Amino acid sequence: MTKTNFDFLIKIDKNLSDIIIDAERLYRGDFFDQCIGQTRRYAERICRDVLGENRTSEITFDEMLATLKDKSNGLEEEKEFIDDLYFLKKQGNLSVHGAKVEKNATMALECLQRAFEVGLNYAVFYKKAPQKLLQLHYDAELLITGEPSKKSLSEKYLEAKEQATKTSPKPKKKTTKNKPKKDKPQVSVMKSVPKKNGIPPFWIIVGISLVAALFAVIYILL
Repeated sequence: MTKTNFDFLIKIDKNLSDIIIDAERLYRGDFFDQCIGQTRRYAERICRDVLGENRTSEITFDEMLATLKDKSNGLEEEKEFIDDLYFLKKQGNLSVHGAKVEKNATMALECLQRAFEVGLNYAVFYKKAPQKLLQLHYDAELLITGEPSKKSLSEKYLEAKEQATKTSPKPKKKTTKNKPKKDKPQVSVMKSVPKKNGIPPFWIIVGISLVAALFAVIYILL
């Protein structure tokens, strides 16, 4: 028998597991709109079961969801559970009442993943199944091949990261152009000549000559 992501539901509720396992078969057959519609049917069935005795006059899925939300204790798990149910209802309605076949594989896969989370919460918190079920993760490889993945999500992530690093182009090294060397500025140093103290000999001779000439003129005049 082919394994599925929803095998944990078989012992809890066989009819419910048949509905959602059929949704996985539809996905593998590329019947994506029908797969989405089947996840909505599955979600409505779970909503009805969870309401149980709290259900009164509710008929439609909308009415049951509204009552379920009103009865919620505000826990984070309950909030996520109800949000997933709303999501499956909305996408199921769009798929069933759409004017054309969308063949949206991505949305169908997300619906299956949300249905998986809904199933885990339903099993653990409403059917008192073992808490270890919450450690399960949706396996897309199991969905396609019917065989569980041999590697964990973390291992796949590390492999994908390593592969991306290998295939990503290496950044080009910046080439530095040879810049012309700047000529060193020529520095001319002017040495200052120290001033000499006293009267130069030249002027002393000139002074004596003038004095002698002066005396000579006076002598002639006398």
